[in-house]
Amino acid sequence: MKGKRQKRIVEIISKEPIRTQDELAAVLQNEGYNVTQATVSRDIKELRLVKVARGDGYAYSMPKGQLPMQDGNRLRRIFRDAVLNIACSENILVIHTLPGNANSVCSLLDAAEWEEFLGAVAGDDTILAVAKTKDHVESLMQKMQNLMEH
Repeated sequence: MKGKRQKRIVEIISKEPIRTQDELAAVLQNEGYNVTQATVSRDIKELRLVKVARGDGYAYSMPKGQLPMQDGNRLRRIFRDAVLNIACSENILVIHTLPGNANSVCSLLDAAEWEEFLGAVAGDDTILAVAKTKDHVESLMQKMQNLMEH
């Protein structure tokens, strides 16, 4: 349950500005999660969320250059559980996921900040990821295949 809740927290903060722990707890409670402010506080600490300046104040965000879990285990687990296949054309990779999982996978890919990776855009079950050049595609494909297998 904790893993599912934390995954949902990452999705929520990537889609809407969440400014306080109480606000995040209220959103989770509205979605059926039985959480308290203390539970949300622990989740924020474990996910290493930070507050970043926005035009209208501060909001929670994933830290740049850092995966949600210290060693990338979360990326591996979510990739293995949610990604169905990966294909490429030129310097664009198309990643198909289970329905509703593309945003989570995309967010984690962006947080990984791989040298070969420019960024990605997610729909419901499809991600378009862009490699810096065609020469970087093979390396990215290998990294992603490794995540799916291990």
